[in-house]
Amino acid sequence: MAGNSYVFKIQRYSIHDGPGIRTTLFFQGCPLSCQWCHNPESQAKPLESNQEDMDKAAAVLMKEIVKDLIFYDDSGGGVTFSGGEPLGQPQLLFRLLDLCRKKEIHTCLDTSGYGDVNLLLRAAQKAELILYDIKVIDDRAHQKYTGKSVAPVLDNLKQLSKQKADVRLRFPLIPGMTDSIENLDGIIVFLKENTIYRDIHILPFHKAGEGKYQALNMKNFMKDIQVPSEKKVAAIKKQFESQGFTTTIGG
Repeated sequence: MAGNSYVFKIQRYSIHDGPGIRTTLFFQGCPLSCQWCHNPESQAKPLESNQEDMDKAAAVLMKEIVKDLIFYDDSGGGVTFSGGEPLGQPQLLFRLLDLCRKKEIHTCLDTSGYGDVNLLLRAAQKAELILYDIKVIDDRAHQKYTGKSVAPVLDNLKQLSKQKADVRLRFPLIPGMTDSIENLDGIIVFLKENTIYRDIHILPFHKAGEGKYQALNMKNFMKDIQVPSEKKVAAIKKQFESQGFTTTIGG
């Protein structure tokens, strides 16, 4: 939404951010700085605001959301809160989740998992589905590629599992960064030993955000990285499936 300091984009008719046809709201601000991020404009923090500002913003955004009710009803879709990181603006996120629930609109939270566990668990109680990224299992590598420790991401996923939250895991397949056998084995072992989740969506790297880096005068770490081949994607899929995971490419 142009001029909105809380949400930097509203994407209508999305079919990749949860079930059915969805409206995706991209929240401004993210604690991570993933080298492959295709929304680098989301990383800057939003402006400070008070509760009244948040309530007004929620009301404006709900007017946009309800425009697509017919598509949600016909397709089993709804609204996805993405980013950036929605947990960075919990007041707005919770307000929108509550408003959507009152209108019986299906909601997804798309999160990096890096955030306050209490906020995450509260969001999981309000949202029907959590889309949760698991990228790199080694802490040093995670800090190198995202700027932050992986520990909160893993600990938070354990807590979601204990609460039996409905979680759809997503694995960004990034050549030379996340696609090593060691990383995949580590993720598989962690998930099998610490969570109930055995369904994972593989998200192959793409070049969609490349032009944004030049426009924002930001360093593009992925400039010379090519999209993974179909053979590579199939091999990653096979590795997960050989360990009892159900896999989907995309979504």
